[in-house]
Amino acid sequence: MAENPSFERHPRFDDDLVGLDPRDPEAQAFAEHLDRMQRCDPAFTIEASLRGVADFAEGSNRAGGLRWWVAALVALLIIVGVLISAWDIVGDLLAWLSR
Repeated sequence: MAENPSFERHPRFDDDLVGLDPRDPEAQAFAEHLDRMQRCDPAFTIEASLRGVADFAEGSNRAGGLRWWVAALVALLIIVGVLISAWDIVGDLLAWLSR
């Protein structure tokens, strides 16, 4: 069997996932899951916040059924909260400017 030159072996298979097939898509997904779970980056930077939003979006895309609907509801509530806050700020700003 010829080796695939474009295949990059995940280092997790040498340390944590010994014995699993590194070409198995489920094993690769589990290795990526372990990487996300053990990430120790600071959470107070803009990059970390955006990465957290990206992880939430990727996780909600992988979810199905009720979990997908709950993730969509959470995202919708966040958007509604931002819109209401913006509307309130713009209203207060216009009231202050009209004085």
